[in-house]
Amino acid sequence: MLAERLAADCRGEVRPVWHLDSEPVPLESLGGRFLHLTPGFEVLRPTGEQLCTLVDDITISADLKPGSAAVEGWHRLLTDDIRLARLLEDQCDPAAPIERVLDPIAALWGERVETIGNVRRLDAGGATVVLAAPAGGERERPCEIVTPPLRVNHREALAELLVPALALGFAVPFEAAVHLHFDGAPFREPMALANLIRLFGYWREPLRELLGTNPECRRLQPLPQELVAAVEGRPTYDELRAAADAGGLTKFYDVNLTQLFRDNPIRDTVEIRILPGSIDADEVTRLAVIIERLLDHCLDGDPFPSPAESPRALRGYTSGR
Repeated sequence: MLAERLAADCRGEVRPVWHLDSEPVPLESLGGRFLHLTPGFEVLRPTGEQLCTLVDDITISADLKPGSAAVEGWHRLLTDDIRLARLLEDQCDPAAPIERVLDPIAALWGERVETIGNVRRLDAGGATVVLAAPAGGERERPCEIVTPPLRVNHREALAELLVPALALGFAVPFEAAVHLHFDGAPFREPMALANLIRLFGYWREPLRELLGTNPECRRLQPLPQELVAAVEGRPTYDELRAAADAGGLTKFYDVNLTQLFRDNPIRDTVEIRILPGSIDADEVTRLAVIIERLLDHCLDGDPFPSPAESPRALRGYTSGR
């Protein structure tokens, strides 16, 4: 519904796409997670430029109506290997029905797809490659709006997406958060990276209070202690990466730093994850300005102070003083 409205407003079109995500499972054999591809919708302008992508968010569940009817024809693909997930994303058509969605990947293996109840399964060499299962009706499906990089006119770009959503009756979920991505390249310099860790490690609670972090938002936690301890003094990039590995760093922290430690990042960004959910372009822009000011101070070459060293530094930096 929202994709069609946005496409109509800009006289563009809607294209089905896959959205890759993961969910935790208590099985060590699966590395503690299961990967899945769910259907999403990319909205394109008449020029072919991407306006946005609309996808599901599996972490949102608390205030969604249980027992909602499953959307007919919607399904997801499940696997346990990121390489297989990327291959499925490339080979399988997100618009294909569940009865045929695995046909291209089955042809690569030269195997037949089995039907077990309402699930389609592809095995190869005695191991399961992928399952295709209906998107369950255990809850309503939330809609996450993902924008391409925004370089200018940020408020206007957000309003183009959020005003129609409001008009259609969309609301902010109980567990929601806004995630902001900033260019990761400047933070590969050791001092800037150490300052970023100091900001989110030393100032966690004041920062969450300043931004109004949603206490119901899931998958947020303080940065690993090993990484925070490593920023004392002037650590090298390699020392910080070793501390991130020792602390088991993942993306599910107040700030997602994982791409900064990859030689070949999937998305070379710093992801700020502690902004509250919002459907107001002015509010999102206001919070983005605060974050931008703080990140600018992480780049100025001096160590970011701790609360003990400068108790009012956070307020001073964000007010522009």
